[in-house]
Amino acid sequence: MCRSADVKQAVLAKNDDLARVLREDLTRQGVTVVNLLSSPGSGKTELLGRVLARAVARGVPAAALTADLATENDARRLARSGAPVRQVLTDGLCHLEARQLRGHVEGWLPEGTAVLFVENVGNLVCPASYDLGETLRIVLMAVTEGEDKPLKYPTAFGSAHLVVTTKTDLAGPAGFDEDAFRANVRRVNPGVEIVRTCARTGDGVDTVLERALAARHGVPPHRPPLAPRPHDHGHSHDDDAHGHGDPDGHAHDDAHGHRHDGVHGHTRDEAHGHPDAHPHEGPREHPHPAPAPAPAPAS
Repeated sequence: MCRSADVKQAVLAKNDDLARVLREDLTRQGVTVVNLLSSPGSGKTELLGRVLARAVARGVPAAALTADLATENDARRLARSGAPVRQVLTDGLCHLEARQLRGHVEGWLPEGTAVLFVENVGNLVCPASYDLGETLRIVLMAVTEGEDKPLKYPTAFGSAHLVVTTKTDLAGPAGFDEDAFRANVRRVNPGVEIVRTCARTGDGVDTVLERALAARHGVPPHRPPLAPRPHDHGHSHDDDAHGHGDPDGHAHDDAHGHRHDGVHGHTRDEAHGHPDAHPHEGPREHPHPAPAPAPAPAS
């Protein structure tokens, strides 16, 4: 057990070092990374599509990298916005890591990009512990998921710079208790801003984009730790999520990460090399050229 915890700590420490360097490099290039975390089915792809379309309409140079286990469906949907989009297929890996993001943006990210939105794998456990070099971490939750979600996933919600509720048009039929939800968010992340959105009506879309742009200048001032550690089992408090761990505390690795950029060349990702790594293919990249802007369909 101790060996396993030590390995996880080493993996996360290495990721933090890479994330710090990546953040510094991208900041020098004028790029702000926004990391989007949520459960599957929260509606974050639809909302992100709307945000990208608004950015294109306003002349904001934004791009998106979307991660999924198997399909390229999300990239095709996001590309309708007119923004540059790249799909990353993780082949079963439940989260993105800083080394993967670095490999995906090198040679692809358009020059002059101001904001890079990263749609992480649908999962509120593993992704919460991996800093991607982001400046802004947004945790999203559909009102249909229940107001106690922040208490079930305190690591994710506790590390958020911004919390976004989606599908708010369904709050009434779902019996969503917004007051209870906000109280639960405050328990794990006091002071974090909560934004209500609805991709169908467009509510909150401009606000999300504005927060992403503001992050380029050090706003919001609310800056919780980016990656609370699932293996830190110190003292805990009711109003402090940082002493809680992820239920699983998984640390995964790509032992043989091949990248496919639409050509026959392969780039081998660096493996962590820890003893409990399971060899499998790493993320595959598929760039999607931006078509002429078209409205995204309502969900």
